[in-house]
Amino acid sequence: MDGGTALAKVLASGERSFKKEIEKLLLSDGDTFHGEGILAITKALLQSGISYVGGYPGAPMSHLIDVLADASEEILQPMGIHYEQSASEAGAASLLSASVTYPIRGAVTWKSVVGSNVASDALSNLGSSGVVGGSLIILGDDYGEGSSIMQERTYTFAMKSSIPLIDPRYNMTRMVELTEQAFELSEACSMPIFLNMRIRACHLTGTFRTKDNKVALYNANNPVPEQHYDLEKIVLPPATYRHEKAKFDERLPAARRFAQENSINEFFPGDGSRYGIITQGGTYSVVLRALRRLGMADAFGNTEMPILCLNLVYPLIPEEIETFITHKDQILVVEEGNPNFIESQIAEIAQRGKIECVIHGKDLLPMAGEYVSNVVREGVASFLTEVLPDGQQSVAGLAEAAIENEKVVAQSYIVEPMPPRPPSFCTGCPERPIMAALKLLMKERGKFHISMDIGCNLFGSLPPFNVGNTVMGYGLSLASSGAIGPNLDQPNVAIMGDGGFWHNGLTTGVINARWNEYDSVLIILDNGYAAATGQHLLPSSGITPKGLSSLVTIENALRGVGVKWIKYVDSYSLQDAKNVIADALDARDQGLRVVISNNECMLARQRRERPAKAEALNTGKTVIQEIFGVDEEVCTGDHSCMRLNGCPSLTLKESSDPFKETPVAHVNDGCVACGHCGEVAHAAQLCPSFYKAEAIRNPGVLRTIFSKINRSLLTAVGA
Repeated sequence: MDGGTALAKVLASGERSFKKEIEKLLLSDGDTFHGEGILAITKALLQSGISYVGGYPGAPMSHLIDVLADASEEILQPMGIHYEQSASEAGAASLLSASVTYPIRGAVTWKSVVGSNVASDALSNLGSSGVVGGSLIILGDDYGEGSSIMQERTYTFAMKSSIPLIDPRYNMTRMVELTEQAFELSEACSMPIFLNMRIRACHLTGTFRTKDNKVALYNANNPVPEQHYDLEKIVLPPATYRHEKAKFDERLPAARRFAQENSINEFFPGDGSRYGIITQGGTYSVVLRALRRLGMADAFGNTEMPILCLNLVYPLIPEEIETFITHKDQILVVEEGNPNFIESQIAEIAQRGKIECVIHGKDLLPMAGEYVSNVVREGVASFLTEVLPDGQQSVAGLAEAAIENEKVVAQSYIVEPMPPRPPSFCTGCPERPIMAALKLLMKERGKFHISMDIGCNLFGSLPPFNVGNTVMGYGLSLASSGAIGPNLDQPNVAIMGDGGFWHNGLTTGVINARWNEYDSVLIILDNGYAAATGQHLLPSSGITPKGLSSLVTIENALRGVGVKWIKYVDSYSLQDAKNVIADALDARDQGLRVVISNNECMLARQRRERPAKAEALNTGKTVIQEIFGVDEEVCTGDHSCMRLNGCPSLTLKESSDPFKETPVAHVNDGCVACGHCGEVAHAAQLCPSFYKAEAIRNPGVLRTIFSKINRSLLTAVGA
């Protein structure tokens, strides 16, 4: 694909405008901001005097990346702020090296533990050398049932590298304050800071009083006057041993002092009774909700229960813990996730201080899993039953019994378990036909192992395709197939998207395969964007996030490391896709074979085409829309088309023919006319019930005349 074609593919990115968000970032001192939490954090960065900002997109942090990319010319450049969408999380973390020896503030962002895994090496070195300028790492945490990743905790990284971790309470003003204080905390303890932004915190809506955006003393418009060299900042022995000692003798104690002096953690005294709750900032709201439902709090958050809210969850401040638990008989620690790091540390603080207080936590709450409302409520109810006087116990007990009764009544209306709804490709996705081609090849040749990758392509592992066997990480599909092929006596087959290719696939997968002479087939699904994160630009998209032209291509990168067998395929031509992949599988003596499918992401394409069609209709221009359908009389109700397709627009409906007992296939209004359903039907030698028609709107005089003639002729012959 040439540079011009690549550039044309990404013009759709201009369809997403963040003009309204940018206006909120320009609010002045005393104005009122109203919007989402993640945009409030973005505004807080500008109010903190940063000199650079970057990151790698991933939910729920993508919005920060998107808005700042659009704000580059209007806000960032005048303020001298360097903006970068990094090629990976490791690249983003490495940006913070600018603050190691220079007094400049910076912030980077990525998606929770998967991003921290990639950035781990840079984080370890950054945590060792420490920083001079305030450095903030904003983590988009989507732990829990709605997550798209493995379930792990950022807390482990904080402890491993001794990086302070802030888990803010869900309050817009408080989140902004903590973001600004995080830079001060960083400079006070000479360490970068983790700010853990949970998905609910990112998407909550609220208000806060804004400040003027602050231009940093040193920035791209006023650079640091001279380079600074400090041998102590080089992460090599013997400096590394001094770094390790400084972490625990100087840096973490400094973080505790700053947090204590600036009231980072919050104490809600309640009635001062001999019991209480210690909770992370991110679980404070769900604890209050539980107390309210149990009759122990009102709608405004006022409660009799003493609560210590830990916005700084690492390091803990022993003095604050001791003050809270002294003179208490029992406390409950509400700590989401596993292992129970916070609970264990609090128990140790109590033991070392010889404080006689029973520490509850995972004994009353689940060891793992998301602490949603009903889970926390049940744990808090058990705690209240344990500690409350008899009269209050009955209030909480009756409330819990009423809630349980409501649940039983609600469940009685569900006759049978709800059907599973696994994630799937979007309507018209160009990756779906590749999965269908692989399934058809397996039907003909027998099953073979396929290593999948992170991204939309991973949906191919799910029904109705079931063609993916393993997934190891972003861009790691080819590398992970290395030992599989020889031990199964078949070519290594790996699939990755263009996002995975640039993130890790080229360096870890392709080069590894070339160096070790894998008998490999790599299928690259090039749809023009990192589509799974919301159509973010890539090196091969043809344009940079700042709008500059880019001529980097996947093919040139492959040929640059010696890959010779490269073929393109139009994925919407199912038979062509089957043939090319079959050729790649059969070329056993030609090293790495790469099949590239380069159809644009359908969401991005529709985002561009639909407004254009609407504008054409409004101006009276002719608009032709292809429509696919199923001939109800021909459809037998076999539904094999669905078992090889999975398109959301291909569904079922009751047949109008009384002699057909089963529902017939039906294409609903969500169809984008990619044609894949018909291709699948014919490639699998199924019934010819699919048809394609054209809907013509604003047809014009000649089309109208010809249409009337055709209808008259059809009427005359009795059709």
